[in-house]
Amino acid sequence: MSTSTLTRPSRAPQTSRSSTVRRTMGWKKLGWVLFFLLPSAIPLFVFTLVPMVSSLWVSLHKWNLISPMEWAGLDNYTNLLTDPMTRRVFLHTLIYVAGYLPLVYAGGLGLALALNQRLKGRAFLRATYFLPVVTSWVVVALVWKWLLNPANGLVNQLLGAIGLSGPGWWTDPQWALPAVILSSAWKDLGFVMVILLAGLQSIPSDVYEAATVDGASAWQRFWRITLPLLSPSTFFVVVISLINGFQVFDQVYVMTGGGPAGSSQVVVGQIYDLTFRYGRAGEASALSWILFALILVITVIQIRGQRKWVHYA
Repeated sequence: MSTSTLTRPSRAPQTSRSSTVRRTMGWKKLGWVLFFLLPSAIPLFVFTLVPMVSSLWVSLHKWNLISPMEWAGLDNYTNLLTDPMTRRVFLHTLIYVAGYLPLVYAGGLGLALALNQRLKGRAFLRATYFLPVVTSWVVVALVWKWLLNPANGLVNQLLGAIGLSGPGWWTDPQWALPAVILSSAWKDLGFVMVILLAGLQSIPSDVYEAATVDGASAWQRFWRITLPLLSPSTFFVVVISLINGFQVFDQVYVMTGGGPAGSSQVVVGQIYDLTFRYGRAGEASALSWILFALILVITVIQIRGQRKWVHYA
């Protein structure tokens, strides 16, 4: 009895000292982590978080970038949601995404499947197809604007050589947006190809060999093995492509400027025009937050929906 009474007080200080040491070491580790994160955290805070908060504040005001801001509350959001032009630019953006995403995915998947084979010069071909990805959007848009020139563009000349009359492309309200979609998909094919190619190379060859022995055809192997095991890469490509698609701007600005007659104007282009052309920075900030909310909702839906079709090995 006396022994236990004597030993109990001696254990408590040891436990408290050990917990204190662990907390001290934990704080030291956290300090080092924060120290090494500072080179990235400071630019992120200054150039991303601060502008985001500032744009939210601006969206609650009327401001022309020159005179002092006037408090507007939610009027900017109300005006945008009831403005037919807002619905129009969102419709154009949705049309762009609906045309761009299947085209870039199908093209990237085809290239990935082709360049996953044992071909001569395979590394050179992979680098060649990836080159447009690292090329400036302005350069790509200017090149495609020349290629799709209705008067003397290479595409219409080739169509004329086989007896077809080429459309007006970026000068025609009906073809301006398809012209942008075509150039965008061409530029991003290499990015999708690299992601899907990495996914293809992670699929064990034993699975294909077993399926071949069981008598599965090439189509059955593609449909029942390749696509399901490629679903994580597909999910990543779809999420990134949708986010980028809703933020399309550069190629539209260079190729069409949102025209003709506003037929290719998209959301980010409207944000730009509201700010620098019409001096309505408050509405532009509000529109950017509406776009942010839409992208966030779609991304959350995709992340939750991946459980039904994405198969992780």
